Amino acid sequence: QVQLVESGGGLVQPGGSLRLSCAASGSIFSISTMGWYRQAPGKQRELAATLTTGGSTNYADSVKGRFTISRDNAKNTVYLQMNSLKPEDTAVYYCNAVQPTGRGTYTYTYWGQGTQVTVSS
Repeated sequence: QVQLVESGGGLVQPGGSLRLSCAASGSIFSISTMGWYRQAPGKQRELAATLTTGGSTNYADSVKGRFTISRDNAKNTVYLQMNSLKPEDTAVYYCNAVQPTGRGTYTYTYWGQGTQVTVSS
């Protein structure tokens, strides 16, 4: 079992920056991939960034060059540094973790509670 708690959201001006944090607890040793997803009002949830245990990253085209996903293993925390924020970045941001079950290829997927990011003047 993995628990994820996001923090760091808030209201920022266009062009500003925020750093989101996601603290993981539980069976964190088995996590293979962590990521950040976002859901804007009236829209479907979409991937923003992912990070594998091996260090590979993946970003949505809309955030490339502006967002950076990273982690601090000592703190069991993954971060999303968001720079040059745009109004279209406004969304609830959710932390995600994928964990092998240890039985075949089956996996568990966990989600945090979400944190609101609003970019507006």
